[in-house]
Amino acid sequence: MTDSLKTPSAKLGLPPGSLIHVGDVLETETRMSVIDYSSGHLEKTNISNIDDILKYRDSDSVTWLTIEGLANVEIVQRIGEIMDIHHLVLEDILNTNQRPKFEEYDDHLFIVLKCLLVDEDEDFDVSYEQISLLVLKNFVIMFKEKQDDIFQPLQKRIKASKSKLRTLGTDYLTYAILDSIVDQNFVLLDSLDETVTILEDRLLDSEPTKELLHTIQKLKREIVAIRRYISPARELLSAMLRSDSALIGDSTHLYFRDVLDHTLRVIESIESYRDILTGLLEIYTSSVSNKMNEVMKVLTIFTSIFTPLTFIVGIYGMNFVNMPELKWSWAYPVLWGVFIIIPLGLFVYFKKKKWV
Repeated sequence: MTDSLKTPSAKLGLPPGSLIHVGDVLETETRMSVIDYSSGHLEKTNISNIDDILKYRDSDSVTWLTIEGLANVEIVQRIGEIMDIHHLVLEDILNTNQRPKFEEYDDHLFIVLKCLLVDEDEDFDVSYEQISLLVLKNFVIMFKEKQDDIFQPLQKRIKASKSKLRTLGTDYLTYAILDSIVDQNFVLLDSLDETVTILEDRLLDSEPTKELLHTIQKLKREIVAIRRYISPARELLSAMLRSDSALIGDSTHLYFRDVLDHTLRVIESIESYRDILTGLLEIYTSSVSNKMNEVMKVLTIFTSIFTPLTFIVGIYGMNFVNMPELKWSWAYPVLWGVFIIIPLGLFVYFKKKKWV
């Protein structure tokens, strides 16, 4: 067990290939499980010692090893020794700030992808989990940051004796894993659609508030992060389709194209929601501006009404000696009549002009 570094910059000065976990520790304890299967054989077991996988290494069946929790660097290092994986690849596995990518080697493939999960108990709170895959001839090793249930449906399909998974190789299992990760994004899109719809209704049906502005800005920042992790998946899957590796059969390309199609649909949806949020932000700004204009219009009307009255009061406050009307007996009532007639006349004029 080693200490974890929060950011990649903390590794400055260390030699390339230094095996140190980088990122938040989402699981302090490392759990390992193995599913070994063929058309007529299925074995699922939890293991406590990584050397237990040695008996599966040279078998003809497909072995799916899942590592949940990356804090124990010794386990990742030992897998590298057993499977002859380069230290730079192991370093990327332990760095959970990786960009989704696909790398091709002589005897294995390395895939990094982000799994996005929405917390249903929170207001569109998205958690990001890095999932790394090592694909070998008869072995798929999956490294996860934490325990969750996203692959339970896939495990149930493997348990079914007539499942297509049981008769195909590691390339099809890899497709099934990637498909499960990408399809989680549709759950995210459903939650995002509901959140954006609620925001639209609040914005159009009520007065704009600072709380609403903060919600829109937070959601927009979240979409930027989502896009940063989903967009590279298009390049990843395109690279897999162009690959000449013997580990990816020609018959599996059709399935990877399907995952690519799902990914493109998700990216297009994210882009459209980003545009919608930009529009909501503009509507908010316009609403605030319109509200301010209404206030200014009312103040301007009041100013226009009282300006003539202020002018008259100013004249009779000058204290000149020769002001004959000051001695008239009807001067005061007449002045009040002027004070009443002028505002009423201006109000009627503004009404005719539809300014009020």
